[in-house]
Amino acid sequence: MTTFFTSAEVRNAVELLASRSLIRLVTEIDDNGAIPPRRLSGTLPDLSSHQLRRTTETARAHGLVRVVPGAGLELTESGSELADLYDAAARWARRHAYPAPVCEFSSRIRHVLDLLAPSLATERADSLLRPSAARLPSDEAEADLARPRALLIQWLAGNPQVTGVSESEPVA
Repeated sequence: MTTFFTSAEVRNAVELLASRSLIRLVTEIDDNGAIPPRRLSGTLPDLSSHQLRRTTETARAHGLVRVVPGAGLELTESGSELADLYDAAARWARRHAYPAPVCEFSSRIRHVLDLLAPSLATERADSLLRPSAARLPSDEAEADLARPRALLIQWLAGNPQVTGVSESEPVA
């Protein structure tokens, strides 16, 4: 399955999906279940109340989380699939010590998304290439990127709202 997007769509999607606060919210819910809204700040103490509010609004607007009465914020099917994509990207990055042998989880995901972005765009714009995408550890690492790339393409194709360009879209 080969689906290509415009450079603007890829940039927009990567900026949203690589948001540290979104990664934290999605993976926390995936790992530990629904979070009652009043417990968000205690569950994610490294994020400010402003970051939490914007991230929650963004995640809800893009159909990644929903509020379930009596349970709190939980992942939608789309949010669960995104958590799987994050896990695959982080596993690849850990296996290949990318971008470094020791690195924060959200940073690994951002670097992998940055690395994949140029291969998803219909036009190969140099502006999409970031410094983190300049080096691959090995040919084996390139071959192993097939799974995260396929998951990303599949996820983006199933979630076109994420690739749309919107000026009002908050990215925390």
